[in-house]
Amino acid sequence: MAAASAVATLAVAAALAACGGTPHPDVITMTTTGCGGTWHVNGPGWHTFQLRNADTVGGEVDLVDPVTGGIYDEIAGFGPQTTTPMALNVGSGEYAFTCGFQTNPETIMDGPTIIVPGHVAGTPAQLPVPYNDLVRPAKAYEDYVTAGLTTLLGLVTTLNGDVARGDLAAARRDWLPAHLEYQRLGAAYDAFGDFDGEIDGRADAVGVTSPKWTGFYRLEDGLWHGQPASELKPVAGRLTSDVKGLRATWPQQQVQILDLGLRTHEILENALQFQLSGHDDYGSGTTLATTLANVDGTRELLSLLRPSLAPRYAGLPAVYTWLDRLQALLLAEHLSNGRWVSVSQLPPSARQAIDAACDQALTELAPIPTITEPRNT
Repeated sequence: MAAASAVATLAVAAALAACGGTPHPDVITMTTTGCGGTWHVNGPGWHTFQLRNADTVGGEVDLVDPVTGGIYDEIAGFGPQTTTPMALNVGSGEYAFTCGFQTNPETIMDGPTIIVPGHVAGTPAQLPVPYNDLVRPAKAYEDYVTAGLTTLLGLVTTLNGDVARGDLAAARRDWLPAHLEYQRLGAAYDAFGDFDGEIDGRADAVGVTSPKWTGFYRLEDGLWHGQPASELKPVAGRLTSDVKGLRATWPQQQVQILDLGLRTHEILENALQFQLSGHDDYGSGTTLATTLANVDGTRELLSLLRPSLAPRYAGLPAVYTWLDRLQALLLAEHLSNGRWVSVSQLPPSARQAIDAACDQALTELAPIPTITEPRNT
């Protein structure tokens, strides 16, 4: 592995001295008046840049290919008066730092271009996704949620009718389809505001006996723990009312473009923490079905982001490979009588295989939020 070192200029040393630091030959300094000064590396290979924010405001620094605009690496939270490492497998090609400081107006600067000679491959530069390329997927996802909420309202209305007439066997049958429909809308939860906690909140914060606990999980707890219809009618009625309220206010809400990429990872991350652990099983034993709904929600996001991801993420096929693997393992626990094996009843080998597939899917999904971070290009 070839060694590489960055050499700071006299200007860098002066800047360090001015802010009380000891000049170091491997430190590259950024301020609101200069983005790195003159620097070089001796040749291709792994190198750790020590980047110093010598100013009094925070910002962001990228190492880019100045020809294509591709990004090699980024420090998003570049705090004032801090030194942050940036490790990179430097290949042959052109490199430059770009700096964005949180001034008013924002200070954007390009540093000088340096050339690493030869024909050695290194970490590839990632082409940024323009903000405008994500506007249409965001609108398409909002339409997806609109359709999902319409379906959800029909399902919870049926569920509410079951409870209202005292047919709790039918309510136990109809609870799961309604809950899964909600769980497929995973990228929109922030836009749902307080409705999310009211419709799908856990009992962790208030306890299972609290009247403040409402929604799907509260109804599940009552349906599978012998509570009478008289106690569950207000719960089912409140759930229906909340879904109606969410559906009515949804046209005035907006999914944040940044959330599209973030949720491709976070939906399954939450499934691993709360569903595959059994934490969110309040009696129905259906958290594997919920995880499968979360896989569906992840696939919906990927389908919308695919035009941006396909040319930028070589690991995208592996994402689908592991989602397929996870889905197959989950479906294997869906019994012929329509019931699901609960997490607590899974054989250790099956549980380990499901957890491992989810872990690997998350590993493959992890780069997507960074790749799809929208930028003004």
